[in-house]
Amino acid sequence: MIDNDKAVHRTAKRAAAIAAAVALAGMAVTAGSAIAQAEAPKYGGTVEIGSVYPTISALSWDLADWNWKQNYDTGQVYEHLFAADLSKAKRNGGKYAFQADAWLPEDAIRGELAESWKWTDPLTLEVKLRKGVKFPAKPGVMEERELVAEDVVFSYSRQEASAKKIPTYFDHLSKVEARDKHTVVFRFKEFNAEWDYRFGWGYYSGIMPKEVATAGAANWKNVNGTGPFTLTQFVQGNASTYTKNPQYWDSERIGNKDYKLPFVDKVVLRTIKDEATRNTMLRTGKLDIMEGLRWTAVDELKRSAPQLQWSRWLSYTGQYLALRVDTKPFNDIRVRRALNMAINKQEIVKQYYGGNAELFAYPQHPDYVGYYEPLSAMPDNVKELFTYNPDKARKLLAEAGYPKGFTFKVQVCACSPDHMELLPLIAAYLEQVGVRIQIQPMEYGAFLSAMTTKTNAPGYMMNNGHTNPTTTIRKSFVSGQVWNASQWNDPKFDKRVQEAFELRDVGKRQEALRALTREIVAQAPYIWLPTQYVYTAWWPWVKNYGGELRAGAVRPGPIYARLWIDQEMKKKMGF
Repeated sequence: MIDNDKAVHRTAKRAAAIAAAVALAGMAVTAGSAIAQAEAPKYGGTVEIGSVYPTISALSWDLADWNWKQNYDTGQVYEHLFAADLSKAKRNGGKYAFQADAWLPEDAIRGELAESWKWTDPLTLEVKLRKGVKFPAKPGVMEERELVAEDVVFSYSRQEASAKKIPTYFDHLSKVEARDKHTVVFRFKEFNAEWDYRFGWGYYSGIMPKEVATAGAANWKNVNGTGPFTLTQFVQGNASTYTKNPQYWDSERIGNKDYKLPFVDKVVLRTIKDEATRNTMLRTGKLDIMEGLRWTAVDELKRSAPQLQWSRWLSYTGQYLALRVDTKPFNDIRVRRALNMAINKQEIVKQYYGGNAELFAYPQHPDYVGYYEPLSAMPDNVKELFTYNPDKARKLLAEAGYPKGFTFKVQVCACSPDHMELLPLIAAYLEQVGVRIQIQPMEYGAFLSAMTTKTNAPGYMMNNGHTNPTTTIRKSFVSGQVWNASQWNDPKFDKRVQEAFELRDVGKRQEALRALTREIVAQAPYIWLPTQYVYTAWWPWVKNYGGELRAGAVRPGPIYARLWIDQEMKKKMGF
């Protein structure tokens, strides 16, 4: 346990030293600065990071398990064909914060393992791999060797053959083959707007050697890739430790000079379930970076640790209470719309979140320019769902045959402090129109399994990543998809989603996705809830960093490889 009173006292004593150290360095940069740091990087040290998923340990180390969190845990080791071009980050004078869970703008993608790529015809993509990229030796697993095209083919084929594969995910591809040692050819059945995301920089795009699969890919001790770090320790529920890969191929240009990556010797990703403990560890310098903080902690941290650097971002994880439309009474749209109107969402934004939330920011995120439409631009049947109207809610329930209401079970993850606090408030609103809920808290593994096996309760309170403008609709509302917690099933809707994916014209695709979004929101398969703002905080000794979180689908590895620790500043600040 951490003694909070003593910690606060120690922090106060350090204040003068901290201010002096920061002034001496002269390089404290706030998030969003357009000026890149020109300091020469310093090698060595360990960066301790409070995970953006602080309550959830690694779910699996086997890429073929198709777990959504794998890139966060393995992305320091397993590289992808493409990644974010971090030179275009806001801290470098660019346009992008690189905080979205799985959205890379087309002009912010670079080759990672891919040196170049081109379409040789409308349905054939040729990818040239970098030469000289090495898998390091791993005792008992493999000898050191070069990455070759067959590794990409193997990785794709293993993902495609997995029993856990997301349905339809690779249906646009007919064949992936190695033309020569460093050339991979992707042959398409039809164009797919997500071609680069699906097996380039997305959730299931990691490139692993066959030797790891043979040794046992699920065992963390066998994990071995071409990335900047190697996985050297894993303690379930505590931490994952990654150690510098001295053979890593990439470099970073700082001040017109190229520096070999990575800069730090170790990265430690902490799993810390208790929120107060996380915040105290940040305030006392035991964490260098805390990737996700609720707004409730920010004011106190700014007072007690004023030198912390900050970024504020609208969460790329939507939240809602999914209503199973294949069960009564939620097969009736009147009931689903009634429950939306019964909840005072404006009051939740103002009172529960203290204004640190947006009323309407899911399934499309406001950052998705061309795809997102604000609530003011929505048709009346959408606006009505975000307007508190308990009288109409009662009327609709009576029309649907439930004048006295009903009771239903809602499953919620005990891993989410926010949902554990918010759900009782939702229950209180619903009770005012005669609807009662039975709350069933669950540990994350069981909670996730309930949805993936389609055995979830009629009510399912969840977070879900916006992902990107196309996937946010596909994964949540196309029939049979893993993340379709409401079990929405509309063949006509499915067909229109597929047609949107096949549109090469971006403007037409945006128009199609806007129409699909308006339609599905009006159908109310969920109780739509506000999207909250989240904060990232880091100490000024963390350099070459501006609050970036993802360089691909929930993948921070390239970001961690480029940051460095000014250990002299840290010491002068008393840590």
